[in-house]
Amino acid sequence: MPRPLTTSLNILVIGAGIGGLSTALAFQQQGHQVTVVERVATIRPVGAAISLWPNGVKVMHQLGLGETIEGLSGEMTQMRYLTQTGQTLTDFSLAPLFGDVGQRVCPIARAALQQTLLDAVGTEHIQFGRRCIDYTVTQHGVAAHFDDGASLNADLLVVAEGTHSKLRSKLVGHPVERQYVGYVNWNVRVPADEALAPLSHWDQYVGDAKRVSFMPMGSGGNEEGTQEFYCFFDVPLPAGTTNDPDHYRDELREHFAGWAEPVQALIERFDPARMARVEIYDIPPLDSLTAPRVALLGDAAHGMAPDLGQGGCQAMEDAWVLSQALARALEENIDTSAAIDSALAQYDRARVDRVGEIVQRARKRAAMIHGHDATHTQAWYDELKNEDGQAIIDGLKTTVTGGPLG
Repeated sequence: MPRPLTTSLNILVIGAGIGGLSTALAFQQQGHQVTVVERVATIRPVGAAISLWPNGVKVMHQLGLGETIEGLSGEMTQMRYLTQTGQTLTDFSLAPLFGDVGQRVCPIARAALQQTLLDAVGTEHIQFGRRCIDYTVTQHGVAAHFDDGASLNADLLVVAEGTHSKLRSKLVGHPVERQYVGYVNWNVRVPADEALAPLSHWDQYVGDAKRVSFMPMGSGGNEEGTQEFYCFFDVPLPAGTTNDPDHYRDELREHFAGWAEPVQALIERFDPARMARVEIYDIPPLDSLTAPRVALLGDAAHGMAPDLGQGGCQAMEDAWVLSQALARALEENIDTSAAIDSALAQYDRARVDRVGEIVQRARKRAAMIHGHDATHTQAWYDELKNEDGQAIIDGLKTTVTGGPLG
């Protein structure tokens, strides 16, 4: 029997990461009944911080969290590339980008972003410590099955369980293997200090196919209100190298011997207990992100290298596009099943090419930065010497304005 438009849908979201929570919040604000199920008992965000570019921040504003996000994030107004010995390659303002797109970038602690989303959704709507192992489409909707033997029924299932998703292959109909991008990333947050970098700069040291980054991330990552830097080291290495926090400092000393003084100071200052060491993987672009009654979203749909800073932003875009598609479809269709089918088709059309292109661009940029072809990497270093910032800003603007909110 057709469901009247005044009745809300029952929506089940698998995964309480950035994408899952953004989706849950968007649907809640439309009046739907939303349950989020998260496999871990306690959420511990992987990585120190995340750079939310204007396309992601715009979604947060639409969801009513923009001012909070901006208040917790760092003020990053300048971008600079330097050689490994500290010589400036290019130094330019990001103000033209922010003016053109109508929004600044917001580097923010992952924990602060996660908590902001959790508070907005409400933990009473989240079930922790339950793993979804399968789903089946039923006569009237979809049933998700869990490792405790129980099942939950819903009108719509959103799979947002991250890059290691176990449900992804079932949804797309074939195995999807993660691909190693070719480098290891160590990331950490440290107290901001002018001796490391200017407090409003994003400084990146590059050389020998390696990179070190200093980015202002505000004070949202600590209780003391101390301004912090989000810092990372990139080194091209084979997959499967030893990950031992007791050795982080020594291995980074070896990889970055002779680099500029701020890099040496960072190596001596960071707390290994607060550092994450991550081998970088992505997944190949998918031909579809939907199946009957099910949508794939966030890293589960398009896990990507972080070299464009778009992983979290694309998950937020997914959430906004899916929720808006469902709102339109419910206005246009009296029958619930027809509305959900229409919404999923709209979501697929809007997102498959968009996220696939960004996955490919991120992988290409990762290869250039990390020396997959030494001549390409050297050519990039040479280009940076003559860069006035316009080409970089144009690239960032293209990524931002390609999103659903312009």
